[in-house]
Amino acid sequence: MANPPDICIRGAGIVGRTLALLLARERLNVALVEAPTPAATADVRAYSLNGAAMALLQDLRCWPDSPAVTPVHQMQVWGDHGGQLNFGATEQGVDELNWMVDVPVLEERLAAAVKFQPQIEVVQAPLAAPLTVVCEGRASQTRAELGVGFDITHYEQHAVATRLVCEQAHQGIARQWFGWGQVPGLSQPQAEILALLPLGGEGGHEVALVWSVHSLRAQALMSLDSEDFAAELGQACSLALGRMSLSAVRAVWPLQLARAERWIGAMPGTTKQSFALAGDAAHALHPLAGQGLNVGLADVAELVRVIKAKEFWRPLNDLKLLRRYERARQADVQAMGLVTDGLQRLFAQPSPLWQNLRNWGMRGFDRSGPLKNWMTQQAMGQSPGSR
Repeated sequence: MANPPDICIRGAGIVGRTLALLLARERLNVALVEAPTPAATADVRAYSLNGAAMALLQDLRCWPDSPAVTPVHQMQVWGDHGGQLNFGATEQGVDELNWMVDVPVLEERLAAAVKFQPQIEVVQAPLAAPLTVVCEGRASQTRAELGVGFDITHYEQHAVATRLVCEQAHQGIARQWFGWGQVPGLSQPQAEILALLPLGGEGGHEVALVWSVHSLRAQALMSLDSEDFAAELGQACSLALGRMSLSAVRAVWPLQLARAERWIGAMPGTTKQSFALAGDAAHALHPLAGQGLNVGLADVAELVRVIKAKEFWRPLNDLKLLRRYERARQADVQAMGLVTDGLQRLFAQPSPLWQNLRNWGMRGFDRSGPLKNWMTQQAMGQSPGSR
């Protein structure tokens, strides 16, 4: 890239690389700041991506092939006292509800595409540009340096994640249980959410586990050997897929609901440079709805849309321009945060009254027709009438 950058993107993860590729297609010069790679560790993450995210990545020719992508035909959700929800692609008139995507493979596709894009220069340190977009993740150092507050609600839960091979095929069904687990050192059981997400393509026997549990229970689960952990998991999900064995290491991280107090602003010390936040640098959600990366890629799509639609005389650092992006995304992220936080808190209430109420609500919602369809379309990244 011979010319100075129009935009500097700090963070070369999935969100940062996707944004860089989309901006480069608009003939903008992009500096993509890629931090030094730490020592390689096994990555057990898998993301649930909706139709909007898939279309975005397909347009960039970065959508992975099977078995790195597994279509989800159905989702089954169980409450803690007989409540149950079922979501099916057929009833929504679509081929799939969403797709489980292997993170390392997707990252490799995006990194390869960046190498072949002459409008993008990968750099090791930030460069001055009219617009800096911060995509560094929830622990963003740049966000802190810019003095942007990050309002965090810490849950008592941690996520325990790994991958397993199951006796029975997953059949393209994502399964989730809201239940209770005994926590070492506490007299009362604590709420937990267990999800088994299909991997390995059609007919696969591999699943990704995301088990949201009390922090003390997370410590206890991480201390178990593989066989005892699999036995504990089998009991929690009633061996829904038969016997299971771990096929990867276990990872654990704290869960939180977070949102930056502002998503745009002027870079300190200058009136000619501005910044915008995107992805986890701007927000964090509980993983129970599997919408984290979908929301981050929606940030990217909206920011690019705003830049493409800008008046020819507006510079990229124009704060009035960037506020269009901020307003649009803050509203959607707040709505998603209220849903995930509300569900987490609802199922954390231990009293029998709350237990009966929420499971009655689940059964009613499952039969609600238009409301259920509308909520499903939102999760799939569809607008009403888009089918």
